[in-house]
Amino acid sequence: MEVRVENLSKRFGNATAVSDVSFVAKDKKFLVLLGPSGCGKTTTLRCIAGLESPDKGKIYIGETLVNELPPKDRDVAMVFQSYALYPHLKAFDNIAFPLKMRKVPKKEIKERVMQTAEFLRITNLMDRKPKQLSGGEAQRVALGRAIVRNPRVFLMDEPLSNLDAKLRSYMRVELKRLQNDLGVTTIYVTHDQVEAMTMADEIAIMDKGALQQLGDVDKVFNHPANMFVAGFMGSAAMNFTDCTFLEKNGSCFLDAGSFILPIPDDIGNIIKEQATSSELILGTRPEGISIGNMRTPEKSVEGKIYAKEPLGSEVIIDLKVGDNLIRVKTTPNFKISIGDKVWIGFNKEKMHLFSKKTEKAII
Repeated sequence: MEVRVENLSKRFGNATAVSDVSFVAKDKKFLVLLGPSGCGKTTTLRCIAGLESPDKGKIYIGETLVNELPPKDRDVAMVFQSYALYPHLKAFDNIAFPLKMRKVPKKEIKERVMQTAEFLRITNLMDRKPKQLSGGEAQRVALGRAIVRNPRVFLMDEPLSNLDAKLRSYMRVELKRLQNDLGVTTIYVTHDQVEAMTMADEIAIMDKGALQQLGDVDKVFNHPANMFVAGFMGSAAMNFTDCTFLEKNGSCFLDAGSFILPIPDDIGNIIKEQATSSELILGTRPEGISIGNMRTPEKSVEGKIYAKEPLGSEVIIDLKVGDNLIRVKTTPNFKISIGDKVWIGFNKEKMHLFSKKTEKAII
């Protein structure tokens, strides 16, 4: 069931939580609302659920305008960060609760609860109360309570944030499998960009109450709309370097002060067509920079090792290049020490350029 949000705005007193947000969660797809704390993603989700009333805008579930419908009539199921299980009820009764509220016959309740428990592989937990469950088990019971209703839409508010890293990684896979198998439109809130990238069909990135970009993982990672999206997506984060666009003797350059970077004519032409100023921001991901111990035509920018972070399969290196600190990803077999001189090169096909004034993407 498609969910359509049109020009949604919500204020709390003098604070704007959501400002003119529009997006579509496509039928049977997994949409992630991603952004830092306080960006408005949970408020947006609560407006869709009917737990908050928007000040402006329209919310459609399918073809039905639901702004005036109470939560119980929207046919959505919400999974909260805290799981919100009833502590005095066994897992079976927690899952059965929404069916009992709808006065479903007892025989049907038992059948549907056990089918759901089998689907989630928690049939052995049905007689346990929440305090007897681990975090992962409680999360599955909370999911079971949402699934058993056969809702038109799942709404999930950071349901994995209370789990340890290993279990969170496992549950990401399970949740995506679950959503794919059930074929239910899902809107999922998180601040974790790795979680978003591994689970989403599409990502809606929010900041300061506004939608910054909507698209699939490839689009938001490789073609960010602005500096906020570029900096928020990816681990380690993108490098940003102030630079000036120059033309000299028919060739194009980016002057970053401590180094001058030649750029292809086609990139120069795009800058001339789209940039309103020669003052730009160069964006480079750590994996888009090559590093070596010797100067070569491909690695011509000198830097000094400032810090390094061994991560097992890769090493993150912080380089001091003039006044700039630039992060580079390399392999553990590249042996260097803090203070060593190295040379780096920028992959021109993976460069991003932003307007210094507007912070919007040019390339």
